[in-house]
Amino acid sequence: MESPLGPMTLVAADGLLCGVYMAEHRHRPPSETFGPADASVFTECVRQLTEYFEGRRTEFDLPTAARGTPFQQEVWSALREIPYGETVSYGWIAERLGRPTASRAVGAANGRNPISIVVPCHRVVGAGGALTGYGGGLHRKERLLELERAHRGVPSSN
Repeated sequence: MESPLGPMTLVAADGLLCGVYMAEHRHRPPSETFGPADASVFTECVRQLTEYFEGRRTEFDLPTAARGTPFQQEVWSALREIPYGETVSYGWIAERLGRPTASRAVGAANGRNPISIVVPCHRVVGAGGALTGYGGGLHRKERLLELERAHRGVPSSN
């Protein structure tokens, strides 16, 4: 899919979205593991992502299946609770999970989130509010946060 952030690769298994990867994505699996391309599977995902980039969507309603450890699953679930246009720290998520000393582990799990944007790992920042690592690159994280701040409060399609 073409996007304002450059080309993105969408991956599904059994009809469930299991990957949204940007070009040069840090933890992107090898392309040969994705299987044959079938754009018809992604019609709804492309529609919702397009609405998001246009500032008309603040939440996603897509069936997903991210593969990860139980702890990663907990972190990725907590990411979905971060409101559109807002940011939280790794420590906030660790506290939310009842593991206040697990900020670094939260950061590692956040960095392994395979469903970028849909599961909003870009909304997590350092304790002082500084932008920290992002699998798709800090310049993309900054653009996503700017997009959300610009459209916060705009009626959504969801």
